Amino acid sequence: MISKPRTEHRIRRIREVLKKRQDDLTLVINNIHDAHNVSAILRSCDAFGIPRVHLLYTSNVFPDLGKKSSASAKKWVERLNYQSLPDLLSFLLSQGLNPVRTGFSSAAVPVHEWDFTKPTAVILGNEHSGVEEGLQRAVEHELYIPMQGMVQSLNVSVAAAIILYEAHRQRSQAGYYDRPSLSSLQLEAYFEEWIAK
Repeated sequence: MISKPRTEHRIRRIREVLKKRQDDLTLVINNIHDAHNVSAILRSCDAFGIPRVHLLYTSNVFPDLGKKSSASAKKWVERLNYQSLPDLLSFLLSQGLNPVRTGFSSAAVPVHEWDFTKPTAVILGNEHSGVEEGLQRAVEHELYIPMQGMVQSLNVSVAAAIILYEAHRQRSQAGYYDRPSLSSLQLEAYFEEWIAK
């Protein structure tokens, strides 16, 4: 494999992007079956500085992300795969991440009322059945996107983008994008990986 040239512009761009990555904000993709939805979610993650996503597939097969559907976003967002709910939850908690799922129960809070300046893992469910039952039981917190129309749900990739935009808004106001959240060792590890892509 031929690595990309280390031009000054490329080096500067990669370092600027990495400095804005939010190490304590992530998404969990739970049994989402449409490759286009997964790819669109990855593009939003890259756009809003999310370094990695967690893929929990317990009932669906993870979709094939071809070159056309992924639009290269998968190069810039790390993906961690799980087939076990306890493994996922154990990892999230070990990283100090507070899981919150999307849903419509009476306990759900509007997305703008969730404090995204705290370490958060947002769980997005399947296009048809939502977040799987095990996650619903295990994750107490729930949020929703307020809507004013007759249709009360959005495409999962659109919902992800709206949630990440709200997280970006809150974190921008708090100055989170002005200081690196990755350690210097993490920054260098990512830099060496990215510069070769």
